[in-house]
Amino acid sequence: MLDKNGIAKRIAKEVKDGFYVNLGIGIPTLVANYVRDDIEVEFQSENGILGMGPFPFEGEEDADLINAGKQTITALPGASFFDSAMSFGMIRGQHVDLTILGAMEVAENGDIANWKIPGKMVKGMGGAMDLVASAENIIVAMMHTNREGESKLLKRCSLPLTGVGCVTKVVTNLAVLEVTDKGFKLLERAPGVSVEEIKNATEGTLLVEGDIPEMQLN
Repeated sequence: MLDKNGIAKRIAKEVKDGFYVNLGIGIPTLVANYVRDDIEVEFQSENGILGMGPFPFEGEEDADLINAGKQTITALPGASFFDSAMSFGMIRGQHVDLTILGAMEVAENGDIANWKIPGKMVKGMGGAMDLVASAENIIVAMMHTNREGESKLLKRCSLPLTGVGCVTKVVTNLAVLEVTDKGFKLLERAPGVSVEEIKNATEGTLLVEGDIPEMQLN
């Protein structure tokens, strides 16, 4: 079973040389720490930066340099800063190759709910709706179940939707799953996790074909 950093480390293997990548709030922000050193990747944040680096070391934070989640970040050499209009123009113009988001629920048809729990205070949707409406490659980073042990990979989302039929892949603490027109296809299982455990933790349709390999994180 993976922790949050393990999920981020596995997703980092999906990042290819030359990609422009948007990282959502939560687990996705950790992905920047695990991208291979031998490839060039540009991380974009909807508050207006292209060229984010890893999180700063303690004591080296710059309070004026933040991502969309208001976390302090670093900027790589050549990074650029711009207003939200240009940032969302990049997103809506489909200039982002990969979007990595957190989620509270994902449905077997690729619907995603990641912005609101009814009755709880939220600051707003942020850029999530623009990202899911424009991106063609969306990977969700999330825990497989909630704190009560209930599945977050569902037949249908119960929470207000952020996007419809947009998620391509989900990486959880238990597994890597591809969203297909027939349901969640199990691609990999986390170290020490059995296929049976993944089945028991998945409410949505789970497709298991042949032997499922264990994730390779290195």
